[in-house]
Amino acid sequence: MKLTVEHLIRELSAHGVSLPTGDVRIGSFGDSEEQSASLIALIVAGTKRGTCSLLWSWHYESAVIPKVGDIEIVLDWHERPVLVRRTINLEIVPFDRITASFAASEGEGDLSLQYWQAEHWRFFTEECRRIGRVADQSMPLVCESFEVLHVLAPAD
Repeated sequence: MKLTVEHLIRELSAHGVSLPTGDVRIGSFGDSEEQSASLIALIVAGTKRGTCSLLWSWHYESAVIPKVGDIEIVLDWHERPVLVRRTINLEIVPFDRITASFAASEGEGDLSLQYWQAEHWRFFTEECRRIGRVADQSMPLVCESFEVLHVLAPAD
């Protein structure tokens, strides 16, 4: 059964978690089980408060681009809800214009821009391949800053 936003909202409500007003979506982090668990742990620890995605992927999927105030129910690799977050800032930024402060907000590696560039170039090159595009330094990224509203389960 494919999880729906409505199903998850009902499930969370049954466990005493109510969501604030705003558009709600389902999301996840990482492209492997290990990376998903690691990124979720960084969010739960308060280290990760930023994330980015490829604008071209949103268009490819015909999906609605997030906006400030959106709520996301984050699933782990096994599609279990583990936390709820809200977008508090959003900008479309070319890959080569990402700042050191945004890179650090993603909470990964040594928090440096150099680490961010290397890891995200790998990730976005694969994502571009998936959607029939070619990665380049000016590819547009959807850069979000977020706050955690609820931690639903301990990170694995």
